[in-house]
Amino acid sequence: MKPATRKNKTKTITTDDILLTLCRSMSGVLTKATQSPVNYSSMVQKITKTSLKPDFGCFVLFDGGFSGLVVTNFTKDAALELYTRYMRNMGMPDEELAILHTSDEVGDVLGELMNQIVGDFTGQIRKTLQTTISQNQPKMLTLNKQVILSVDTNLDRPQARRVTFTTANNHIFYLELAMDKTEFIELEGFEQEEEFDADDLFEQHKSGNNKTSEIKDTTSQDFDDSLFDELGI
Repeated sequence: MKPATRKNKTKTITTDDILLTLCRSMSGVLTKATQSPVNYSSMVQKITKTSLKPDFGCFVLFDGGFSGLVVTNFTKDAALELYTRYMRNMGMPDEELAILHTSDEVGDVLGELMNQIVGDFTGQIRKTLQTTISQNQPKMLTLNKQVILSVDTNLDRPQARRVTFTTANNHIFYLELAMDKTEFIELEGFEQEEEFDADDLFEQHKSGNNKTSEIKDTTSQDFDDSLFDELGI
């Protein structure tokens, strides 16, 4: 009698798996960018809708293989800590750092970090799901305590989740995701693309800033030299 053969279980990826990918991207990028641990809770909260809350609210809409909305709400303490650690890691001296969470520099840095997070997330989605999503530029808002904003995503079967994140100094911020209820079912095995590393993404961004500074310095020097030549100096 022949032994019974087991059928290969079909691999299914759900919206919660996509949320986990997003959480890993956020934790990985922020940990690398700030050189300090940024962790997320293993418990996920189901919510009825996403919203932007004080003191900083950031949102990104994406579309393509699936549609959705990513919202991040930072308290002023979490925002200042992430901003300060990131700028120190980039070589900024303490005396030049903003000390108020309402400073434009804080919002700019948080928006840039969100852009890096979404870039890492879309890369992971392209690799694991073999589909592509595109996103708009992250929008960062400084909010008054009395203001709560909702963003309409026009989803057919919306699912919303909230995850708690913690900084190295135990400051809290929240990630919210709204997207259509969906499943990706693997029809057959495929080779995954090369690993998309958050460290590489950060290093590329950092080196890009350095190259921009070098170009500005060279351009300025060439301008000065040409001016001296015209004056016969």
